Amino acid sequence: MPKINVLPKSLADLIAAGEVVERPASVVKELLENSIDAGADTITVEIKNGGISYIRITDNGCGISREDIRNAFVSHATSKISKPEDLDSIFTLGFRGEALASVAAVARVEIMTKTEYEEIGSRYVIESGEEILLDDAGCPLGTTIMVRDLFFKTPARMKFLKKDVSEANAVAAVVDRIALSHPEISFRFIRDGKQVLVTSGKGDALTCIREIFGREFSSELIPAEAEGKGIRVSGFVSKPSASRPNRNMQFFFINNRLIKTGTGSAALSEGYKSSIMVGKFPSCVLNISLDPSMVDVNVHPAKTEVRFSDEKLIFNTVYYAVKNALAVGDTPKQITTAPKVDYYKAPEKKAEQLKIDVPAPKKDFWQHIPKSEPIKEPEKYIPQNGEPVKFISQPLKSAVAVARSPEPFAKEESLDDILLNNPGKKVEIHEREENKVEEKPEPIAERKDSFDEESFRLVGEAFRTYIICEYRGKLVMIDKHAAHERIIYEKLKKENGERSAQLLLLPVTVTLSKEEYSAVLENAELINKSGFEVEDFGSGSIIVSECPMELSADDVEDVIVEIAGRFVEKKQDVMFEKLDWIYHSVACRSAIKAGNFTSRTEMELFSKQLLSMPDIRYCPHGRPVLIEMTQRELEKNFGRV
Repeated sequence: MPKINVLPKSLADLIAAGEVVERPASVVKELLENSIDAGADTITVEIKNGGISYIRITDNGCGISREDIRNAFVSHATSKISKPEDLDSIFTLGFRGEALASVAAVARVEIMTKTEYEEIGSRYVIESGEEILLDDAGCPLGTTIMVRDLFFKTPARMKFLKKDVSEANAVAAVVDRIALSHPEISFRFIRDGKQVLVTSGKGDALTCIREIFGREFSSELIPAEAEGKGIRVSGFVSKPSASRPNRNMQFFFINNRLIKTGTGSAALSEGYKSSIMVGKFPSCVLNISLDPSMVDVNVHPAKTEVRFSDEKLIFNTVYYAVKNALAVGDTPKQITTAPKVDYYKAPEKKAEQLKIDVPAPKKDFWQHIPKSEPIKEPEKYIPQNGEPVKFISQPLKSAVAVARSPEPFAKEESLDDILLNNPGKKVEIHEREENKVEEKPEPIAERKDSFDEESFRLVGEAFRTYIICEYRGKLVMIDKHAAHERIIYEKLKKENGERSAQLLLLPVTVTLSKEEYSAVLENAELINKSGFEVEDFGSGSIIVSECPMELSADDVEDVIVEIAGRFVEKKQDVMFEKLDWIYHSVACRSAIKAGNFTSRTEMELFSKQLLSMPDIRYCPHGRPVLIEMTQRELEKNFGRV
């Protein structure tokens, strides 16, 4: 039997650090929670190289006395709890006493701190759990902690870190979430020497949301609030019209602590039932305030997973907060128009409103008209023997018509003259030969099986979704959305990035969660290869200036959010799978939708194109694009055979 050894403190600290410190974002989260618990109302976070080489957090909290500095870096040393009963009434964000010890075990840490009762501050340096220095220091009230060279003694952990930009975005996500939960605190985030976020700390939650996610996101939010049986839910939810393809913009807090809760998310979705499209999800920033004895936060060292004593009560409170918000705040958009002005009665108001100077007319105006040849009226064509008048309108809705006559060339005649000179006569409209544009059907893909034109007959359409036709003795029913989606998908795959994109008249700005933002930037080259042109717009937003030709500009934002959510969810997908998913998303959005009107000509051309492509039988999601029924099977159902 192997001998049981007691691990040395240095090794035990490294193991414990693995649970708490996964990446720079974990360090920032733990240190920010300590600053908030210290009562700070102004906090500055600065990082370099994604936080791997440098993290500095400065606060104006209560500070740490010199006699407690060493104890602060001892494992399970904390000022938050002192007896078992305290675990049932935790109001602070930190309480386990593991954060500083875990960080000091894997990095070089320097802390400068001063309390209001001390005349001079203290400077403490510790590396890999070993004390280096404790000395006097001149510093203001509060604490400044610097973490350098994270994982410098555990290179095996370093190789699991991502690129600097990804780690920096993960830190930004932590700062965003903590700032959302504490709008009364002013946060400042500096990234590689550039200030990227400042919150005012005024205590107004909506202002804080606007400062973090921008005006476009915050303008689509409505207040939500409900209270009952010791639980209060407050915050904001999005309007149904501002729904998203994923849940990445749903933020839940318990007593101002960021958590992950399936109960809250399920209640949110249930509240939007019948108000939101299937496959869409609302956004929210909701804080659940309740007695600490009703929730257990001591589930995981990261403290993001919690357990409720009454899940149903939490569900109901969130649900009613959402329903109340939608009942009051989900109002139709109002259209405002400028006050009507009668410019004929008040021409001076027109000039004033348009802010133009109306010049006085020249006295010799008529004398300055350039001389030109007199305009000859066209010779009128008089119909013979009661012949019906045939004409067409000129392009651009011209008031000149062409009367078709027995003569070789038609003569021009005004539309009014034709109608006045030929009362009661039948008027027919024909296209002018020289203006006639020959319509050409879309090119049909290379046929592996020759299309039998003679056996094809279009029957019609059912429920504006299924095209019905006869072909080679069979009744064929085509799901037009699924079929069109697969055709576009195959076209995108065949082009494989060697294709033209359309330049958007107005570039589209897309607001993303920091995880989505990071994923898009990491895969920007891949996204651009698929026909988009995306660029970093800063602060969690990207700007799209080009998109595939098949895609409508109105669908660009949803497609980008879908792609970003997929990248976050499926981080391990290889490049081919990611590109394939982009083609799926673009094809699904570009294809004609079930219920949309389709003309008979379009149905006929589309059916012929599909039937000439025998390889297409399923959409990219695996649904069949058509089903067939032979004439004999149909007759059997009617008892004819």
